[in-house]
Amino acid sequence: MQAKMMLGRYVAADSWIHRLDPRAKLTAMVIYLIAVILAEQFAELAALTVFALLMMISSRISLYRYFRASRPLWLIMAFMFIFYLLFDSSGSALVQVGGLKITTGGVTYGAYAVWRMALLVTLTAILTFTTAPVELNLGLERVLKPIRFVGGSPQRWSMMIGISLRFIPTIFEEAEKVMKAQASRGADYADLSFTQKGKLVMTLMVPVIVSAFRRAEELVQAMEARGYVLNAPRTSLRQLQWKQADTWFMALFIGMLVLILLW
Repeated sequence: MQAKMMLGRYVAADSWIHRLDPRAKLTAMVIYLIAVILAEQFAELAALTVFALLMMISSRISLYRYFRASRPLWLIMAFMFIFYLLFDSSGSALVQVGGLKITTGGVTYGAYAVWRMALLVTLTAILTFTTAPVELNLGLERVLKPIRFVGGSPQRWSMMIGISLRFIPTIFEEAEKVMKAQASRGADYADLSFTQKGKLVMTLMVPVIVSAFRRAEELVQAMEARGYVLNAPRTSLRQLQWKQADTWFMALFIGMLVLILLW
């Protein structure tokens, strides 16, 4: 199970995207998010897809890894598409059986919603695949500095997000241990019906959640034992340096957003 979870992992490679400042990549992700939300036509989404493919190829990471990163969200994408099919009645009718009516608008907007989500997952994967967790956490703290003016704590938010990303493989590891324990006691997921699998998943969730809370408590105790104080002034071993390549990277995404706005 842990091997199937690709989203959130760092993949070491020698590409120009790996060497970029994490602040540039985080800001570019926000710009890309805005562009994806504003894209409403097929041509706009197609242009964003080509742009994302170029970024993926430039990262020197196998496209199959990006494909695997989207697997955990396939069920959500399917739900979104079915939701539009059932509740969007715009356009002409394609199929009508009793009270059920599937229209061209439902198919189109459902496909666009799934397409947008796939693009967002792709860029998130590019960010996490090409940025080490320490650098990502440091860059996030620098990007969130403006929230201090409204009483927020950038250090608190960056720490929360960093710990959450590091807990993802830990939670999957615990789930895998519980599944192996259930299998040793005769539980066979392959031969069970969908309802029975749902019941087994519920029995799986309780020990995994308890284990996650136990590990979180151990982490808090370890941080307190080492004298960690939130928002205390501290230095960093790694210092971020903005380079010309980061400026050009930002210019690419800003140009893409302007193109979408002027389409």
